[in-house]
Amino acid sequence: MAEIQAFRGFRYDLGRVGPLSGVIAPPYDVIDSALRERLAGLHACNIVHVDLPVGGEDRYERAGRMWKDWTRSGMIQQDSARSIYVYEQSFSVDGESFVRRGILARVHIESWSTGKILAHEDTFAGPKQDRLRLMEATAANLSPVFGLFDDDNGEVQRLIESAILRKPPVEGTDILGVTGRLWAISDQSVIAKLAGLVGPREILIADGHHRYETCLHFRDQHVGADAAADDPRRFTLMMLVPTSDPGLLVLPTHRLFQGLPGINLETVRSLLGESFELVGVAATRDAYDRLTLELGQGALAFGTGTNTWLVGRLRNPEVMAGVAADHSAAWRGLSVSVLHRLVVDRILSPKATGSLTTNYVHSLAEVDSALTRHECDLAVLVHPVSVDETATLARGGERMPQKSTYFYPKLQTGFVFNPLDSH
Repeated sequence: MAEIQAFRGFRYDLGRVGPLSGVIAPPYDVIDSALRERLAGLHACNIVHVDLPVGGEDRYERAGRMWKDWTRSGMIQQDSARSIYVYEQSFSVDGESFVRRGILARVHIESWSTGKILAHEDTFAGPKQDRLRLMEATAANLSPVFGLFDDDNGEVQRLIESAILRKPPVEGTDILGVTGRLWAISDQSVIAKLAGLVGPREILIADGHHRYETCLHFRDQHVGADAAADDPRRFTLMMLVPTSDPGLLVLPTHRLFQGLPGINLETVRSLLGESFELVGVAATRDAYDRLTLELGQGALAFGTGTNTWLVGRLRNPEVMAGVAADHSAAWRGLSVSVLHRLVVDRILSPKATGSLTTNYVHSLAEVDSALTRHECDLAVLVHPVSVDETATLARGGERMPQKSTYFYPKLQTGFVFNPLDSH
């Protein structure tokens, strides 16, 4: 059973900083230098100044001082009542509008071995060290981990809907056009019901694996055996969304490879033809539709900048058993697994000039742009991984290659912060 708690969140005082849109930001891991500069220019208190500090080795200390200055001056103030926060995002994809809603709460940090909280992607040391140093400097969770739970009969969503009925939210639209809304629920009876409904469910981390593992490390460093059971360092800020939410979208993460100069479709066919049944398809959209609507999971599409793509599946799926014997058949059948274990590791990397570098994009327009501008040598379209496929692998203790899932949109940073000190 996962433990869910209300907390006294820190929030921007809009009377001091003005509209929320000026101070919120996308999470740090999707902000490049140009976007950071734009965000920093929106407001002196935009959260990017703290959440993504720049400069030398003292940048974390400077971020910590800035955070403390904002809280001491009242730019950011702590709520008087312990609350669970309802958070929703409105957004559009390909001209269609969506709304995704869940709750922001403190969730007890669990080791992976307990099976209460499940992971599905690999992590790397660099991002965790970065987040740990920032957490040490601010003593706060600035960005929530994104978790999923089953609410098939809709009990949680009905309770949320009733709790926020006729209550105005605070609202802000970020620089990417995603609108967020937040309601604070301080009614203890509602909080108890939410904790009782969500607590018995397993939680699958959709996004924020690095943040969660950083919190595990932070807890182990700072919480002794004699610490109180409700010590805030035993918990982390998490957004919890039902897997049945109609606004829960998982987009594919396509790969753009550099380090293969001179590669063309004939080369691709020569390299992969023995392992793949490949057919030519005109236009990127047609290739993706063939991949997702006809061939399904395990298929890939390859493009080098011409008007033709090669789309196909493995001639013999059992070849994956030879290159990924350490994984289940379900894992070996994923497009991202076929791509990384077979295509990249066994076929492309030996042909690369120097290191084979990878960029990640989510829209077909980004793929077309990169090919047109010659910003990559080879583009590979992948089949998205569903929530059910993700959960099945996580329950079996398997982790997919990094960037296997992209839950769109990312959770915004700046609506509410979780203190890790005695508050």
